[in-house]
Amino acid sequence: MTEPNNDAPTPGPRDRFIPLRKSDILDGLITHFTLDDALAGELRQFAHILGAILHQQYFDELDRLRQTYFYFDPDIGRAAHLSADALDAAYRGLSDEFVRVLTEANFVEIKHEEILRAFTEHALVRVKIKAPLTDYRDVRMFRRGHHRETISIPALFGLRRRSLEIEVYDDVVLMVATRPDVVGAEPRLSLLSARGSASKVRGGAVLFKYFRHIPRWDLEALFPNVRVVMGIRQQLTLGVPALVGGVPILLKLASTLTVLFVVAGFYLGLSGTLHDNDTQQALAALSGLFALGAFILRQWGNFHRQSLIHQKQLTDNIYYRNVNNNSGIFNYLIGEAEEQDWKEALLAYCGLVSAPGELTHDALRTRIEDLLLQRFSLGLSFNVDAALAKLRELRLLTETADAVSVIALPDAIAQLERVWGRLLPSPS
Repeated sequence: MTEPNNDAPTPGPRDRFIPLRKSDILDGLITHFTLDDALAGELRQFAHILGAILHQQYFDELDRLRQTYFYFDPDIGRAAHLSADALDAAYRGLSDEFVRVLTEANFVEIKHEEILRAFTEHALVRVKIKAPLTDYRDVRMFRRGHHRETISIPALFGLRRRSLEIEVYDDVVLMVATRPDVVGAEPRLSLLSARGSASKVRGGAVLFKYFRHIPRWDLEALFPNVRVVMGIRQQLTLGVPALVGGVPILLKLASTLTVLFVVAGFYLGLSGTLHDNDTQQALAALSGLFALGAFILRQWGNFHRQSLIHQKQLTDNIYYRNVNNNSGIFNYLIGEAEEQDWKEALLAYCGLVSAPGELTHDALRTRIEDLLLQRFSLGLSFNVDAALAKLRELRLLTETADAVSVIALPDAIAQLERVWGRLLPSPS
């Protein structure tokens, strides 16, 4: 088992995730810019209407996700009325929509090379595992937030423990699409149910899984249908005692097995001579056979017991880190995307409206990142492009060739009220 490389740099760019409550950001902005009661009241009104607009927009997005996922939900039967081409188009739409929501929630896709590296490096899950990749049509992983932890792991065959610093992802979302079944064939992917029996997952289904606090090197353990396999060390631990204990039994049987056949032939009428001590030797041979059988059963039991111990270790480390599955994660992710959008748009608007003049994109990014660092002690990369896109969509942004600004706060509130009015259904 390969140990993780603790000296490796943190992969990818800085996180864009803003881990703050909405109320904390709003109060922090009022304090940072020393707004009086009147301006603070206007900013709170602006933030409230902005939140209502985003909530309505993301409610429609949630409905679209649920509608499209109907065809791929493993808990719902096959959509037989759709053609293969229509299902492929629906799958692409589901994938694009889901990835877009994750991006808006400031998740970052984990590179394929990093997932493959996790197949050989393990942190908390100290067993060798294998995932049947041929059963999957597509596998994508996304992570958000990360920190470093120091854990204690066994060393010297469990005689002592040592500390290991690992990188942990705060949130991980897994998207797994199974291959469509061939007509008339049985589903290829089966998952163990709570009762231990195999429950079939139909071909073409898409599984979504949401995990929290997953070590970077344990990503493989998140795959469905993952199984524990014996490593070389475990095989030697079971095989060497089997060889040492089994060879003497086999040597003893080799000298008495012929006598056993002679006695058996005498009682079956196949031979007519039997020496005085042949019966005793035959009984000894039978005892040896029983001993060999008992030894084989004991080693077989040891093998399965060790497998169950490893499977329990895998389950204990992953089961309690699973937050939600399949369509159940849509509400949470939509809510997270909505909040991140709100935070980014509000920060960008305040950063621009409080500036003495127009700002370039880079200047606005630096201004907001400095604000977050000074006020909240957060060192992150502000998603300025997404924030400006939202302000542009709401028609709050004024753009020139190389700089941007926003309309004044009273005008912005009036504009948001017009946008909100258009979102409401007209009375019949």
